[in-house]
Amino acid sequence: MKRPPFVISIQSQVVFGHVGNSAALFPMQAAGLEVAAIPTVVFSNTPDYPTLRGRALPPEFFSDLLQGARERGLPERADYILTGYIGSLDVAGMVADFVAEAKAANPRLCYICDPVMGDTGPGLYVPETIAGVMRDRLLPMADIATPNPFELAWLTGRQIHTLPDLHAAREALHIAPAAHLIATGCVLDNTGLDQIETVLLGPEGLSRHPTERLPIALPGTGDLFAGLMIAGIGRGLPLPRAVEMAQTLTARALSHAKALGAGEVVLSEPEFRRALLSPGSG
Repeated sequence: MKRPPFVISIQSQVVFGHVGNSAALFPMQAAGLEVAAIPTVVFSNTPDYPTLRGRALPPEFFSDLLQGARERGLPERADYILTGYIGSLDVAGMVADFVAEAKAANPRLCYICDPVMGDTGPGLYVPETIAGVMRDRLLPMADIATPNPFELAWLTGRQIHTLPDLHAAREALHIAPAAHLIATGCVLDNTGLDQIETVLLGPEGLSRHPTERLPIALPGTGDLFAGLMIAGIGRGLPLPRAVEMAQTLTARALSHAKALGAGEVVLSEPEFRRALLSPGSG
Protein backbone atom coordinates (compact mmCIF):
# COMPACT_ATOMS: atom_id res chain seq x y z
CA MET A 1 0.00 0.00 0.00
CA LYS A 2 1.35 3.41 -0.97
CA ARG A 3 1.97 5.80 1.92
CA PRO A 4 0.22 9.18 1.80
CA PRO A 5 2.20 12.35 1.06
CA PHE A 6 4.07 13.54 4.15
CA VAL A 7 4.37 17.18 5.27
CA ILE A 8 6.53 18.80 7.94
CA SER A 9 4.74 22.00 8.96
CA ILE A 10 6.79 24.47 11.03
CA GLN A 11 4.77 27.47 12.21
CA SER A 12 2.73 28.94 15.04
CA GLN A 13 0.11 27.18 17.15
CA VAL A 14 -2.74 28.64 19.21
CA VAL A 15 -5.03 27.16 21.85
CA PHE A 16 -8.08 29.04 20.53
CA GLY A 17 -8.68 29.99 16.92
CA HIS A 18 -7.19 29.05 13.59
CA VAL A 19 -3.81 30.46 12.64
CA GLY A 20 -0.54 28.75 11.75
CA ASN A 21 -0.67 25.00 12.28
CA SER A 22 -4.04 25.48 13.96
CA ALA A 23 -5.36 26.53 10.53
CA ALA A 24 -3.23 24.51 8.10
CA LEU A 25 -3.08 21.13 9.84
CA PHE A 26 -6.76 20.17 9.56
CA PRO A 27 -7.21 20.67 5.79
CA MET A 28 -4.01 18.79 4.98
CA GLN A 29 -5.00 15.85 7.18
CA ALA A 30 -8.60 15.86 5.96
CA ALA A 31 -7.33 15.67 2.37
CA GLY A 32 -5.40 12.52 3.26
CA LEU A 33 -1.91 13.88 3.88
CA GLU A 34 0.19 12.91 6.88
CA VAL A 35 1.54 15.92 8.80
CA ALA A 36 4.23 16.39 11.42
CA ALA A 37 3.45 19.74 13.08
CA ILE A 38 6.34 21.54 14.79
CA PRO A 39 5.34 24.74 16.64
CA THR A 40 7.54 27.83 16.61
CA VAL A 41 5.35 29.63 19.16
CA VAL A 42 2.44 28.51 21.34
CA PHE A 43 -0.07 31.23 22.20
CA SER A 44 -3.47 31.17 23.86
CA ASN A 45 -5.02 33.05 20.93
CA THR A 46 -4.16 35.59 18.22
CA PRO A 47 -2.98 39.09 19.25
CA ASP A 48 -6.39 40.55 18.26
CA TYR A 49 -7.75 39.88 21.76
CA PRO A 50 -7.26 42.00 24.91
CA THR A 51 -4.92 39.40 26.41
CA LEU A 52 -2.32 37.08 24.94
CA ARG A 53 -0.69 34.21 26.83
CA GLY A 54 2.11 31.89 25.83
CA ARG A 55 5.40 32.60 24.10
CA ALA A 56 7.88 31.61 21.45
CA LEU A 57 9.39 28.22 22.10
CA PRO A 58 12.70 28.50 23.99
CA PRO A 59 15.56 27.84 21.53
CA GLU A 60 16.79 24.74 23.35
CA PHE A 61 13.26 23.28 23.42
CA PHE A 62 12.71 23.99 19.72
CA SER A 63 16.12 22.55 18.89
CA ASP A 64 15.16 19.39 20.78
CA LEU A 65 11.99 19.00 18.71
CA LEU A 66 13.97 19.35 15.48
CA GLN A 67 16.47 16.79 16.71
CA GLY A 68 13.63 14.39 17.45
CA ALA A 69 12.35 14.90 13.89
CA ARG A 70 15.82 14.08 12.56
CA GLU A 71 16.03 10.95 14.74
CA ARG A 72 12.75 9.70 13.29
CA GLY A 73 14.06 10.28 9.74
CA LEU A 74 11.33 12.80 8.94
CA PRO A 75 13.38 15.04 6.60
CA GLU A 76 14.30 12.06 4.42
CA ARG A 77 10.70 10.87 4.37
CA ALA A 78 8.97 14.21 3.78
CA ASP A 79 7.45 15.23 0.45
CA TYR A 80 6.87 18.81 1.60
CA ILE A 81 8.14 21.22 4.23
CA LEU A 82 6.00 24.28 5.00
CA THR A 83 7.30 27.16 7.13
CA GLY A 84 5.24 30.08 8.38
CA TYR A 85 5.31 32.39 11.40
CA ILE A 86 8.53 32.39 13.43
CA GLY A 87 8.65 34.16 16.77
CA SER A 88 12.36 34.49 17.61
CA LEU A 89 15.65 35.05 15.79
CA ASP A 90 17.26 31.93 17.27
CA VAL A 91 14.39 29.77 16.09
CA ALA A 92 14.51 31.42 12.64
CA GLY A 93 18.14 30.40 12.26
CA MET A 94 17.40 26.84 13.33
CA VAL A 95 14.50 26.60 10.88
CA ALA A 96 16.79 27.74 8.04
CA ASP A 97 19.43 25.18 9.04
CA PHE A 98 16.82 22.41 9.24
CA VAL A 99 15.35 23.21 5.81
CA ALA A 100 18.84 23.33 4.25
CA GLU A 101 19.74 19.95 5.79
CA ALA A 102 16.45 18.42 4.70
CA LYS A 103 16.82 19.61 1.11
CA ALA A 104 20.38 18.28 0.96
CA ALA A 105 19.31 14.89 2.32
CA ASN A 106 16.12 14.63 0.24
CA PRO A 107 16.40 16.10 -3.28
CA ARG A 108 12.74 15.38 -4.10
CA LEU A 109 11.55 17.54 -1.20
CA CYS A 110 9.36 20.54 -2.08
CA TYR A 111 9.84 23.49 0.28
CA ILE A 112 6.97 25.99 0.61
CA CYS A 113 7.96 29.25 2.31
CA ASP A 114 5.06 31.34 3.57
CA PRO A 115 6.92 34.42 4.86
CA VAL A 116 4.41 35.34 7.56
CA MET A 117 5.73 38.72 8.66
CA GLY A 118 3.16 41.44 8.05
CA ASP A 119 0.21 42.81 6.14
CA THR A 120 -1.39 46.04 5.01
CA GLY A 121 -2.80 47.71 8.13
CA PRO A 122 -0.77 46.16 10.93
CA GLY A 123 2.47 46.52 8.96
CA LEU A 124 5.49 44.40 9.88
CA TYR A 125 4.61 42.28 12.93
CA VAL A 126 7.89 40.40 13.36
CA PRO A 127 11.26 41.98 14.16
CA GLU A 128 13.23 43.05 11.09
CA THR A 129 15.94 40.55 12.03
CA ILE A 130 13.48 37.65 11.61
CA ALA A 131 12.14 39.10 8.37
CA GLY A 132 15.75 39.31 7.22
CA VAL A 133 16.27 35.59 7.82
CA MET A 134 13.18 34.89 5.71
CA ARG A 135 14.51 37.11 2.92
CA ASP A 136 18.15 36.05 2.99
CA ARG A 137 18.03 32.38 3.98
CA LEU A 138 14.56 30.83 3.68
CA LEU A 139 13.17 32.32 0.47
CA PRO A 140 16.27 31.49 -1.66
CA MET A 141 15.67 27.81 -0.78
CA ALA A 142 11.94 27.91 -1.58
CA ASP A 143 10.37 25.88 -4.36
CA ILE A 144 7.11 27.77 -3.74
CA ALA A 145 6.84 31.15 -2.00
CA THR A 146 3.46 32.61 -0.93
CA PRO A 147 3.88 36.25 0.19
CA ASN A 148 1.09 38.82 0.26
CA PRO A 149 1.69 42.21 -1.44
CA PHE A 150 2.86 43.89 1.79
CA GLU A 151 5.38 41.12 2.45
CA LEU A 152 6.52 41.14 -1.16
CA ALA A 153 7.02 44.92 -1.05
CA TRP A 154 9.00 44.75 2.20
CA LEU A 155 11.16 41.88 0.98
CA THR A 156 12.02 43.51 -2.34
CA GLY A 157 11.68 47.25 -1.72
CA ARG A 158 9.15 47.45 -4.58
CA GLN A 159 5.51 48.44 -4.33
CA ILE A 160 3.13 46.02 -6.03
CA HIS A 161 0.63 47.76 -8.32
CA THR A 162 1.04 46.09 -11.72
CA LEU A 163 2.02 42.81 -13.35
CA PRO A 164 5.47 44.23 -14.26
CA ASP A 165 5.88 45.04 -10.55
CA LEU A 166 5.28 41.37 -9.75
CA HIS A 167 7.77 40.22 -12.37
CA ALA A 168 10.38 42.63 -10.99
CA ALA A 169 9.66 41.53 -7.42
CA ARG A 170 10.10 37.89 -8.36
CA GLU A 171 13.55 38.67 -9.71
CA ALA A 172 14.41 40.72 -6.62
CA LEU A 173 13.44 37.87 -4.28
CA HIS A 174 16.37 35.77 -5.50
CA ILE A 175 14.27 32.61 -5.50
CA ALA A 176 15.51 29.81 -7.75
CA PRO A 177 14.74 30.05 -11.49
CA ALA A 178 12.56 26.92 -11.26
CA ALA A 179 10.68 28.18 -8.18
CA HIS A 180 7.12 29.48 -8.19
CA LEU A 181 5.99 32.76 -6.66
CA ILE A 182 2.36 32.79 -5.56
CA ALA A 183 1.42 36.37 -4.72
CA THR A 184 -1.75 36.23 -2.65
CA GLY A 185 -4.35 38.92 -2.01
CA CYS A 186 -3.36 41.15 -4.94
CA VAL A 187 -5.31 44.19 -6.07
CA LEU A 188 -3.50 45.41 -9.19
CA ASP A 189 -4.23 48.35 -11.47
CA ASN A 190 -6.31 46.11 -13.75
CA THR A 191 -7.84 43.77 -11.17
CA GLY A 192 -11.60 43.59 -11.64
CA LEU A 193 -13.92 45.74 -9.56
CA ASP A 194 -14.72 44.15 -6.18
CA GLN A 195 -12.21 41.39 -6.89
CA ILE A 196 -8.95 40.21 -5.39
CA GLU A 197 -6.57 37.80 -7.06
CA THR A 198 -3.78 35.34 -6.58
CA VAL A 199 -1.06 35.60 -9.21
CA LEU A 200 1.18 32.63 -9.96
CA LEU A 201 4.57 33.27 -11.60
CA GLY A 202 6.87 30.41 -12.51
CA PRO A 203 9.07 29.05 -15.27
CA GLU A 204 5.93 28.13 -17.24
CA GLY A 205 4.74 31.74 -17.23
CA LEU A 206 2.03 33.64 -15.38
CA SER A 207 -1.54 32.84 -14.43
CA ARG A 208 -4.09 35.05 -12.66
CA HIS A 209 -6.78 33.71 -10.36
CA PRO A 210 -9.39 36.36 -9.48
CA THR A 211 -12.15 35.90 -6.93
CA GLU A 212 -14.73 38.02 -5.16
CA ARG A 213 -13.28 40.44 -2.62
CA LEU A 214 -15.09 39.66 0.63
CA PRO A 215 -15.80 42.36 3.23
CA ILE A 216 -14.04 40.42 5.95
CA ALA A 217 -10.43 40.06 7.10
CA LEU A 218 -9.52 37.43 9.67
CA PRO A 219 -6.22 36.19 11.09
CA GLY A 220 -5.01 32.90 9.68
CA THR A 221 -6.37 33.40 6.18
CA GLY A 222 -2.94 33.01 4.56
CA ASP A 223 -2.07 30.02 6.75
CA LEU A 224 -5.30 28.30 5.70
CA PHE A 225 -4.62 29.08 2.03
CA ALA A 226 -1.13 27.53 2.24
CA GLY A 227 -2.45 24.38 3.92
CA LEU A 228 -5.20 24.02 1.33
CA MET A 229 -2.77 24.54 -1.54
CA ILE A 230 -0.48 21.80 -0.22
CA ALA A 231 -3.51 19.56 0.23
CA GLY A 232 -4.24 20.09 -3.46
CA ILE A 233 -0.77 19.43 -4.83
CA GLY A 234 -0.34 16.55 -2.41
CA ARG A 235 -3.41 14.94 -3.93
CA GLY A 236 -2.04 15.38 -7.44
CA LEU A 237 -3.57 18.65 -8.63
CA PRO A 238 -1.46 20.84 -10.93
CA LEU A 239 -0.28 23.93 -9.05
CA PRO A 240 -2.66 26.40 -10.78
CA ARG A 241 -5.62 24.15 -9.98
CA ALA A 242 -4.43 23.74 -6.39
CA VAL A 243 -4.26 27.54 -6.09
CA GLU A 244 -7.82 27.85 -7.35
CA MET A 245 -9.07 25.19 -4.95
CA ALA A 246 -7.29 26.84 -2.03
CA GLN A 247 -8.71 30.22 -2.97
CA THR A 248 -12.25 28.88 -3.31
CA LEU A 249 -12.22 27.01 0.00
CA THR A 250 -10.54 29.87 1.86
CA ALA A 251 -13.31 32.18 0.64
CA ARG A 252 -15.88 29.62 1.76
CA ALA A 253 -14.38 29.49 5.26
CA LEU A 254 -14.35 33.29 5.47
CA SER A 255 -17.94 33.58 4.26
CA HIS A 256 -19.10 31.05 6.83
CA ALA A 257 -17.27 32.93 9.58
CA LYS A 258 -18.96 36.16 8.49
CA ALA A 259 -22.38 34.50 8.51
CA LEU A 260 -21.76 33.28 12.05
CA GLY A 261 -20.35 36.61 13.20
CA ALA A 262 -17.16 34.81 14.20
CA GLY A 263 -13.88 36.58 14.82
CA GLU A 264 -11.91 33.55 13.66
CA VAL A 265 -11.71 31.49 10.49
CA VAL A 266 -14.25 28.67 10.79
CA LEU A 267 -13.33 25.19 9.52
CA SER A 268 -16.47 23.30 10.51
CA GLU A 269 -18.84 24.18 7.65
CA PRO A 270 -20.07 20.87 6.13
CA GLU A 271 -19.40 21.62 2.46
CA PHE A 272 -15.92 22.90 3.28
CA ARG A 273 -15.12 19.65 5.08
CA ARG A 274 -16.68 17.54 2.33
CA ALA A 275 -14.60 19.24 -0.35
CA LEU A 276 -11.40 18.33 1.51
CA LEU A 277 -12.13 14.62 1.11
CA SER A 278 -11.72 14.93 -2.64
CA PRO A 279 -9.70 18.09 -3.46
CA GLY A 280 -10.41 19.52 -6.88
CA SER A 281 -13.59 17.51 -7.42
CA GLY A 282 -15.65 20.70 -7.46
